[in-house]
Amino acid sequence: MPVVAITPDYKFEAKDRFENFHGNQIVYVGWDHHLMFCAAFAYPLPPTTTFADLRDKVMPEGFAVHPEYSKINWETATWLLDNEPFKPQLDKSLEEQGIGHKSLLRFQTPELKGYKNAGV
Repeated sequence: MPVVAITPDYKFEAKDRFENFHGNQIVYVGWDHHLMFCAAFAYPLPPTTTFADLRDKVMPEGFAVHPEYSKINWETATWLLDNEPFKPQLDKSLEEQGIGHKSLLRFQTPELKGYKNAGV
């Protein structure tokens, strides 16, 4: 998301450009309605990472501490990519699916609404 400075002479070189991550891109992943996490997790990943690897190998590093994470039914989970509906293809890379540097992926779990329904 671009930032607009209040003063026109405020210039700087952004430090979070793709070129500064040694071939990785930052992908943000958030779990809607699960208030144990105050913000999306930021993962530095190669663009060639498959969605299956993101979901099954990377995401548990952050989300598995939630008591409901092991109960997720991935068949009914819904996804948003940069606030647009998204249907991930597990065997395709992030890059192939339009998931780019600083993209925000959000998922919702219809059966789970936060610990003890705190996210309702």
